[in-house]
Amino acid sequence: MGIYLPIAEMSVNIFVLLAMGAAVGFLSGMFGVGGGFLITPLLIFYNIPPAIAVATGANQVIASSFSGTLAHLKRGTVDIKLGLVLLGGGVIGSSIGAYVFAILRSFGQLDLAISLLYVVFLGTVGGLMLIESLNAIRQARAGAAPTLKKSGQHNWILRLPLKMRFRASKLFVSVIPVLALGAAIGFLAAIMGVGGGFIMVPALIYLLKVPTNVVIGTSLFHIMFTTAYTTLVQSTLNQTVDIVLAFLLMVGGVAGAQYGARMGQRLRGDQLRALLAALVLAVALRLAFDMFVAPGSVYMIASPDGS
Repeated sequence: MGIYLPIAEMSVNIFVLLAMGAAVGFLSGMFGVGGGFLITPLLIFYNIPPAIAVATGANQVIASSFSGTLAHLKRGTVDIKLGLVLLGGGVIGSSIGAYVFAILRSFGQLDLAISLLYVVFLGTVGGLMLIESLNAIRQARAGAAPTLKKSGQHNWILRLPLKMRFRASKLFVSVIPVLALGAAIGFLAAIMGVGGGFIMVPALIYLLKVPTNVVIGTSLFHIMFTTAYTTLVQSTLNQTVDIVLAFLLMVGGVAGAQYGARMGQRLRGDQLRALLAALVLAVALRLAFDMFVAPGSVYMIASPDGS
């Protein structure tokens, strides 16, 4: 069953888009990520123009993150205060990112920038997470004590000034790294169409020492509001949000996130990190393959704005 996308100016299969949204929503609820790092490449693989895929992918993340946040709020695994501080930085980062997005699009370099950012960020974060999580699983099976520092244990980041107490996360930490992390995630949301959970989750765990069970819900809470603001900026500044495409992805995403949140409760923290790392690496490798392998056709038709 086909449907026409007015902004992307193409016809697509409605059931394929619903399945995409459901799959990404499931992973969102399970891992505490917005799913943008998956939905944007999937849309590009489905021949949606990259500029539309990025902006609309960020919009889809709102629905899956909202659904996942509700599930975690019921379990009491959301640090709302920490999420709001992260959001403050996210608004600033999203505003800057939207303008950079417009500049890259005007120069016709948007497609290349998106692919390079995905390969670099996903490959680096996924590789580091996979190594750490496999080591943790190996130590757990051997009966050794985990090497991760406990929540509240200090390092150089935690010794910065302007400290604030986050009781739900059992933290007393400077707001400087929290705001910086939120700004970085907001910037990536605007440029790459991602919620930033693939960076947010490991950063909160390894840098700020937030407990894993609180990280997922807090990450989804922050992602929900950051991507909502990003979508608003993208639609007004760049006019690249396809509402029909976004609606179909959101319908599937809301349903999938609820089941993903239930599944995530059945796995240990190290298992969740290992699965997320493998997923992130798989997407990075696929994008790298498309970048460096010669295409079947040397020539293609593209509009002047790069979409």
